Amino acid sequence: MPLRHTKPNIVQSIRAHSVQDLQGAATEMGHHFLYASIGEAQSKQDVLDMLAVQLKLPAHFGKNYDALYDVLTDPIHKSGSQPGFIVVLEHIPTNPKFDKEAREQLLDIFRDIADYWHDRKVPFRCFYSFAVARANSGKAVAATEEDADAEKMPTDKLVDVSPLALRMSSPFNAGYWLAAA
Repeated sequence: MPLRHTKPNIVQSIRAHSVQDLQGAATEMGHHFLYASIGEAQSKQDVLDMLAVQLKLPAHFGKNYDALYDVLTDPIHKSGSQPGFIVVLEHIPTNPKFDKEAREQLLDIFRDIADYWHDRKVPFRCFYSFAVARANSGKAVAATEEDADAEKMPTDKLVDVSPLALRMSSPFNAGYWLAAA
């Protein structure tokens, strides 16, 4: 059974899955499959506009986070029994106009949507990836962690590569916790 080790109502990184596998799992389980690639977005409004188009949201969608929650919950629930949902948000922007706080707000909305469906005993799994800026002829290109052929990040852009900074780069690096300052 696909996704047998994944909670039925969750928002998590796509790392262990491919979009094609998730789409296949949705088909096999008879769930709705919703996909949006939003890596070209530069702002919150761009993200909402792209979600409206790619998720085929109704014309009355208000293009704010509350409206996103509303359109993906109550009207769908009232339209009849739902088999479940698998949602993929690919390449969530990582830029100054769509910073960490904006990304967390977006994911929080999808967590709230997952909770809504959980209360109604309907599976709602949302998988996401972040866009990764890559140097490519002066343009930033969206890439996933699995994109092994993508150009590597230029190391001349790193600010602090001191041993302490490198130890701090991972909370699982025992050397950091044991190192004297």
